[in-house]
Amino acid sequence: MEKRELGKSELYTAPLVFGGNVFGWTVKGNDTAILLDAFLDAGFNTIDTADVYSRWVEGNKGGESETEIGNWLKQSGKRDQVIIATKVGSEMDSERKGLKKDYIIKAAEDSLKRLQTDYIDLYQTHYDDPSTPVEETLRAYDQLVQDGKVRAIGTSNMSVERLHESLKVSVEKGLISYQTIQPEYNLFDREKYETTYEPFLKDQNIGVISYFSLASGFLSGKYRSEKDLQGSSRAGMVKKYLNERGFRILKALDEAAAQYNTSQSAIALAWLIARPSVTAPIVSATNLDQLNEFAKAASLKLSGETIEALTVASAY
Repeated sequence: MEKRELGKSELYTAPLVFGGNVFGWTVKGNDTAILLDAFLDAGFNTIDTADVYSRWVEGNKGGESETEIGNWLKQSGKRDQVIIATKVGSEMDSERKGLKKDYIIKAAEDSLKRLQTDYIDLYQTHYDDPSTPVEETLRAYDQLVQDGKVRAIGTSNMSVERLHESLKVSVEKGLISYQTIQPEYNLFDREKYETTYEPFLKDQNIGVISYFSLASGFLSGKYRSEKDLQGSSRAGMVKKYLNERGFRILKALDEAAAQYNTSQSAIALAWLIARPSVTAPIVSATNLDQLNEFAKAASLKLSGETIEALTVASAY
């Protein structure tokens, strides 16, 4: 399978990344192993998680996803076959949050223990911390890289201005620099990324690992009316897509899915994979059927006409 470099990190990922937010939440134990083994067997190699996953679940305190992945790594012996990406900076509790140097060093140690590994391939800033100088944060990451505990760094949910400042400080101070960013990007949510981020990221050769790649499931075609949202945990997130533009996008996805004899999800992901600035979209699966459907996107080569039709239908 095609591998793409994450920025200039010398880390090469398949064109889809497994979103580990489901582990310790809707996927646990042996089911985690089944999914991750199948993910690797299909030719993929990157798993994205965060220390805070899945703190939002009642009874959880954060770290559950990393623990699940760590148990699989130990049992499977497949550490050298995967890129493990995790994050720091979200609020674990009132004392554990932010991007100060001492906290990052401690949080990395905690993640390493949960992941049962000696190193993190891609360590990412989850949310920016305006109260901490960029240089302090970068010095923490730089120390982790020097100590062999981190191979490369990335960021998520960071403004272009703050990313630009970070890259500038990295050069001026001779520190490790961000190689990737995780922005929200999909066929519907295009405008902010394409007008604010994309030109800068292409110019700086920053790798893009997009999240909400299927717009909270809307681009799967599953939700076409408010009636479809009844009883869904995603109702609040999907409702905003139920408008004229959203229906126009679904129509274009329906037509492409029929043409390629595949699902709307696979088409929506294939459109992202074909974007020159995108390295690999994140997708989450809770069962093998979902995983197999998403996997099709990686080998789906959309024609220029299909890409253009989707791009025009989703114009903002």
